[in-house]
Amino acid sequence: MRNAKVFDRPSVENTRLTGFGVDFSNFRVLVADDSRTLRLILVQELQALGIVHIAQATDGLQALEMLRSQPFDLLLLDMEMPELDGLGVLEVLRADNRLHTLAVIVISGASALERAYQCIEIGAEDYLPKPYNPVLLKARIFSCFEKKRLRDLERERVEALHQKSQRLESEQRTTEKLMLNILPHAIAERLKRGEQHISDAYADVSILFSDLIGFSEMSSRISATELVRLLNDLFTRFDKRAQTLGLEKIKTVGDAYMVAGGLPLPRPDHAERCADMGLGMFDDLAAFNRSNGQALAMRIGIGSGPVVAGVIGYTKFSYDLWGSTVNVASRMEASSPPGRIQVSPATYAALKERFAMEAAGQVHCKGLGPVSTHFLLQRHVPLV
Repeated sequence: MRNAKVFDRPSVENTRLTGFGVDFSNFRVLVADDSRTLRLILVQELQALGIVHIAQATDGLQALEMLRSQPFDLLLLDMEMPELDGLGVLEVLRADNRLHTLAVIVISGASALERAYQCIEIGAEDYLPKPYNPVLLKARIFSCFEKKRLRDLERERVEALHQKSQRLESEQRTTEKLMLNILPHAIAERLKRGEQHISDAYADVSILFSDLIGFSEMSSRISATELVRLLNDLFTRFDKRAQTLGLEKIKTVGDAYMVAGGLPLPRPDHAERCADMGLGMFDDLAAFNRSNGQALAMRIGIGSGPVVAGVIGYTKFSYDLWGSTVNVASRMEASSPPGRIQVSPATYAALKERFAMEAAGQVHCKGLGPVSTHFLLQRHVPLV
């Protein structure tokens, strides 16, 4: 054991220190020294500061084992120890990703002064010569504590920024998901890029309207919750079919359902897609009725031609369509018999080579007068 006299203790008057008004109660210190007497002296100095979490290691290897098994804020490291000296301990620490930021104060006698300087070069926080001055020791510890406090504040700030960034990303994903639920993907992307007024003219698209028959009567005899559940069940089936066919759901109004083909991304087979949608919607309604014990009927109308499409609204966005083609499609639905799909002349011209059709007579359309319409029966040429 080395001579404890190298730690000459000044008088109480010279060593009296207020502790800098710092709360050291959560500060954890490891004292690594092969001399039991010197460890106890250091422990007493630490306790005088109000540090209560103090551990002791008798050599470098034990110190490393303790540092790897529990957290510490400061290591008081003797330079000359058996098994592994202070320089060796510091080299291991700086190579360890979990421990390389640990604050280390090297305590060394004059004979090991050169190696103490090496420790500083490697990354030790500070150096104290033996015999050490307790006032300087306390000042060094306070400095380490303050640096740790600043590091903790910075880490908390970075973590807070990271959490805020994650919340913003989550909110952005939620916003984008909501936008995609109410707007076509291409339109949502344009809004994200900063476009404020979106309106487009399309020379040739197809519009499908459907309306349920018997829905009002059904709604009068079931609860609101059940009504919404049933309507959601049916419209979800329609939504999935529209998505499969590459069509764009525009909106629902009560028990009416509106879908379009050929926008916002133009496609030449928009009329065929809407025709397949209409035929499939009757299959969906039949399956819905079987599953829910209902007897709803439906009529459908399809019109084709030019439209204007755009986003309107201030507090709530809405993607909608305007033009005579929309009016014609709506009239096709309103004048169609239950269980039939009535199509406009333009839609008939686009479908007649691939679908079985039958004449339906004339329907008066506002602004156009009487027009000859057809009923869509079935597809007889497969969709390519």
